[in-house]
Amino acid sequence: MKNLVELDKKHFIHPTTSIQQQQEQGPKLIFEKGDGIYLTDVNGDVYIDAMASLWNVNIGHGREELADAAAEQMKKLAFSSTFSTFSNEPAILLSEKITSLAPENLNAVFFTSGGSESNDSAIKLVRHYWRIQGQPERRKILARRRGYHGVAAASTNATGIPEFWDMAGKTETEYIHCDPPYNRTTEETIQSMREVIEKEGPETIAAFIAEPVIGAGGVIMPPEDYFAKVREVCDEYGILFIADEIITGFGRTGKMFAMEHWGVQPDMLTFAKGVTSGYIQLGGVLISDEIHNVLKEKSKGTLFHGFTYSGHPTATAVGLKNIEIMERENLVENSREMGELLLQGFKDIKAKSKHVGDVRALGLLGAVELVRDPETNERFSPEEKVAPSVIEALHQRGVISRPVTYESTDIICFSPPLNMNKEQIATLLDKLADAIQEVESNL
Repeated sequence: MKNLVELDKKHFIHPTTSIQQQQEQGPKLIFEKGDGIYLTDVNGDVYIDAMASLWNVNIGHGREELADAAAEQMKKLAFSSTFSTFSNEPAILLSEKITSLAPENLNAVFFTSGGSESNDSAIKLVRHYWRIQGQPERRKILARRRGYHGVAAASTNATGIPEFWDMAGKTETEYIHCDPPYNRTTEETIQSMREVIEKEGPETIAAFIAEPVIGAGGVIMPPEDYFAKVREVCDEYGILFIADEIITGFGRTGKMFAMEHWGVQPDMLTFAKGVTSGYIQLGGVLISDEIHNVLKEKSKGTLFHGFTYSGHPTATAVGLKNIEIMERENLVENSREMGELLLQGFKDIKAKSKHVGDVRALGLLGAVELVRDPETNERFSPEEKVAPSVIEALHQRGVISRPVTYESTDIICFSPPLNMNKEQIATLLDKLADAIQEVESNL
């Protein structure tokens, strides 16, 4: 164990981590096994993975069927390129399967290796779409503050969390942001959207990108009529709508894709994470028939965009098996049912707490917000570190969760595997109630 800690500090630069903290304290946990909703570290300690690691282990840990699917495909054809019209059977079959599950107008897939690549690809594709139609000035991407779209070049700029810009400096100016539906009405957020569009000029805007439920920005749920109004504004100004379903896709919210909750059709839909439940890297962009038809007619010569692993045969074989398991075990419906229990549990905790404000969940994607005064929504100061304290109290009780503290918020996020059962939900809620009570007693 000691040797692993020192090797980690010396050789492994962790993503989205305090480098100084790593050097001073080493890795917080070193995992060696996963089983269902649980992770076990090298000391034998077992934890509830209440985040499905990074919102993505949808079918749970330790599924041998996915390992078998990968091994079988590797023995047959581990990798081959899909450049220059080369193809492979798993990529073809997975593209057909995903389009059969997606909103009805999305019938073509561009594969990537993950979420950031998916959103970067969507942004490049919408700009290409406008260029080949004689509108090259349509380049700007409208996103929302607190939204998260990845850390590649374009997706970092589309992300609406300044901390991600500060790391290397914001590199482009063609990304603009409007207000999210957080502590605002639909009317207020749509007005913000309109104001930004009018200020920038609708003829310069290529697309609007939004998560159905803002994830890393605090699990922020939209009002019921929000996306219908977004669609109306996009249509009015001729702006394409990209739904970023990197987190919400593949059953996370109790629907296969979250946009189904509101019956709104995007022009593009990006996915990753749950498509393979994190067992292997895969993502993609679903494209509408209208856009695909324009590309087929007007995109001349080679489309100079693609990744080595686009349509990777092993990754797509795992994706096929992952979806097969989700359908066979009815995990999308289980997400909906367990999500209702999770939300009711949050409400019960709120009723007994002095400092729990808004609680929310859609399927197995939820959050509990901590505030000084639930009546006025007055927040704690960042120096009090309320959300991080709850996260540490959960850790001591064998639960892994995640805080969101942007703009002085204290939000505890939850996104457990979709195969969670009633007893496990009850255990998680008991541990959460204890952790909050402990922190409240010290405030």
